[in-house]
Amino acid sequence: MDAFYKKLKENNKKWVESQLSEDPDYFKKLAEGQQPPVLWIGCADSRVPANQIIGAQPGEVFVHRNIANMVVHSDMNMLSVLDYAVNALKVKHVIVCGHYGCGGVAAAMGNESIGLIDNWLRHIKDVYRLHKDELDAIEDKKERQDRYVELNVKEQVYDLSKTSIVQSAWQKGQGLQLHGWVYGVGSGIIKDLEVTVENNSQLASIYQLNI
Repeated sequence: MDAFYKKLKENNKKWVESQLSEDPDYFKKLAEGQQPPVLWIGCADSRVPANQIIGAQPGEVFVHRNIANMVVHSDMNMLSVLDYAVNALKVKHVIVCGHYGCGGVAAAMGNESIGLIDNWLRHIKDVYRLHKDELDAIEDKKERQDRYVELNVKEQVYDLSKTSIVQSAWQKGQGLQLHGWVYGVGSGIIKDLEVTVENNSQLASIYQLNI
């Protein structure tokens, strides 16, 4: 058996022992259910573990991850997670968290065909099209990519706010805030993009649904 794979199972046993040593009822409490205040929509990148970078405990963050933290209107996986988080768990905050050095964003900046992922990258490319003038004006490639990451997060927050799931919650008077963050892999620091949306009056009228 591969040594790394074997170590994963050994680490699990050590973690269980450590948790039980601090609280013998730790897992019994977790098994009773979850009521997390946060839904995290993040990148699938292995360097961005949601709970760990914000110091959250198991049960505090409901998580959905995909390449480049996208909110695609036809993605039933993401929509199902969002629906459950908003309507069943009654989360108070939805955080879209991107990260600098995102491979998905970097790939979207180029023209090389990678494979099936090309279809996913097209959604990220649409963000570039919306902000082409600003991004093309940035000469340094890294700075342009970093800004692309930020703009992508902002657009995903706005796309979240346009969903019938979120707008229905707002019309019911449910307190729900959407936020956009970017994580610095090289620093460990989160940057709040200050793009919080908490009602559909912040959207163009064409996106405001009568539910």
